[in-house]
Amino acid sequence: MKKMLLIITAVITIYSLLVPTTFAQSDASPPTIVSEAAIVMDAKSGEVIYEKNAKAQKYPASLTKIATAIYTIENADLDEKVTVSKNARHTEGTRVYLEEGEQVTLKKLLQGLLINSGNDAGVAIAEHLSGTVDQFATEINNYLKNDIGVKNTHFKNPHGLFNSEHVTTAEDLATITRYAMENEVFRNIFGTKKFEWSGEAWDTTLFSHHKLMRKKPYEEIITGGKTGYVDQSGFTLATTAKKENVSLIIITLNSDAQRGAYNDTMKLLEYGFGNFETSSIPKGTTFVGEGTDYITSKKLYFTHPLNEQVKKEVKEDGSLHITDQNGKILSSFQLSEINNDTEDVRQAKSMSTVDSGLPMENQLPNLFISIGLSIVDLFYKYT
Repeated sequence: MKKMLLIITAVITIYSLLVPTTFAQSDASPPTIVSEAAIVMDAKSGEVIYEKNAKAQKYPASLTKIATAIYTIENADLDEKVTVSKNARHTEGTRVYLEEGEQVTLKKLLQGLLINSGNDAGVAIAEHLSGTVDQFATEINNYLKNDIGVKNTHFKNPHGLFNSEHVTTAEDLATITRYAMENEVFRNIFGTKKFEWSGEAWDTTLFSHHKLMRKKPYEEIITGGKTGYVDQSGFTLATTAKKENVSLIIITLNSDAQRGAYNDTMKLLEYGFGNFETSSIPKGTTFVGEGTDYITSKKLYFTHPLNEQVKKEVKEDGSLHITDQNGKILSSFQLSEINNDTEDVRQAKSMSTVDSGLPMENQLPNLFISIGLSIVDLFYKYT
C-alpha cells in the first residue's frame, strides 16, 4: 500500500511540473475608442487583432510620408544630392526650412520628412525622383498597388496636405507600415527620437513628433511613429511597438483631439499586448497529411489569444489551418508537398520537426503513462 501511495504521489508531482500553467487573461474585451477608424496588426503574422472602420477611406495627413519614405528607399540612391526647387522651398505647413538651390542628400531629406514631418522635404524628394509632384503621385500609386498590394489608397502628393482625392484606409496604412518596417534603413529613421539638423537656413535639434516615443513607460516599447494633422483629416497616428515576442502596428485616423488619438493608441497597445501572442513554426517543419507529407518552405507566424492552446490541421489541399479552442480558423498557410526524390527536401526533412498537427495536450497522456510505468519499474527493482 505504501508503495502504491508513493507511485501515485510521484506521478502527480511529475504531472504538475509538465502541464503548462494557465494564467488568467486581462480584460479581453476590445476597447472603446474615439478615432473614427483604427486597426491593430501583428507585424510578424500580418493578422488583424482589432479593427474599427479599417476599410473606410479617410484622409491620412502626414501618415502619407511613411509611403513616400519606403518608396524612396527602394527606388533611389540615398547618397544622391537633391537641389531644392523654388516650389519645394515655398511648400506650406510643417517644414525643415529648405532654401531654394540648397543641395541636400536624399537620406537627410528622409530624416527631415519622417522626424520633423517636413512637407518641403517631401516635395524636394518627389521632384528629384519623378520630375513633378503629379508624376510622383502616379508612380507611388503604382508602387503601392503592385509592390505592396494595397487596394484602397490613392495619393496625390508626397506629404499628405489636403486634397479631396488623397485617401487611404487604416488597413492599407498598416500594410504599408508593415512592409516598410522590414527595411532596416526605414526602421532606423522611423525610430529616431532625436536628430541634429544643419541646413543653410536652419540649424536645430529635431525631435520625433510622436510623444509616446519619449514618454515612460512607452518609450521602452515604441519602435517608431508618425503623427499627422490637417483640418479635414483630424489627428492621425501611426505607431509601431514591440514587447517580448509580439510586434504591433497601430493606426488611428480622424480623432477630433490629439489627446484622443494618443489615448486610443495607449488603449490599443494595452489590448494587443495584454491579450495576444505570436507563435511560429520553423522553416523545414514537416506535417503528415492523409497519404502525403508536407513541409514549410519558410518560417510561419500566427497570432492567437494569450496562453490559449491551438490546433494545427493539414487539409486535403495541403493547407495548414491553425484553429482556436472553439474551432475558429486563426491562420491558414499553404504547405509544400514533399518530393522524396529531391535531395534538398531529404536534407530538410532530416533537420526538421515532424508535426502531426495535434496540440501538445493530446500528446501528454502517453508521456505520463510512460513515465508512470518507468517509476513502477524502479520501485519494484529497488524495494
